[in-house]
Amino acid sequence: MMIYPIPSHDYEYELNKDLNFSAAHHIPDARAGKCERVHGHTYHVNITIAGDALDDLGFLVNFSALKKLIMDEFDHRLLNDHEAFRDIPPTSETLAKVIHDMVQSYIKTEQPNEVKCLQIILKETPTSYVVYRPKEKR
Repeated sequence: MMIYPIPSHDYEYELNKDLNFSAAHHIPDARAGKCERVHGHTYHVNITIAGDALDDLGFLVNFSALKKLIMDEFDHRLLNDHEAFRDIPPTSETLAKVIHDMVQSYIKTEQPNEVKCLQIILKETPTSYVVYRPKEKR
């Protein structure tokens, strides 16, 4: 079990959803070394969402909806073919941001309560992970 870094916030509720998906990618640049070749990972994702109000079912966000959102987009895919990576390479860093933006867009349009995606933790291998935490809008 991994202990996750916890973002600082003052929301009443914090939801964390862990999930796994398998996908392949390559980084189309010789500087990426072996990662220039197509290879796969079983990605482990932790999504942190927070808010002060629950919806009418008593959910901050439905866990199943989050899982479906991510699995439908990325499971058993070649990430390089995904439209989000048309202009950027599918690194762990960029994938974490893409997942964040997808989750934030989903909760903004589908959730009646005001919730926020605070961070995404994306683990590419057993020893390497990325934390994406967007800066507050100023």
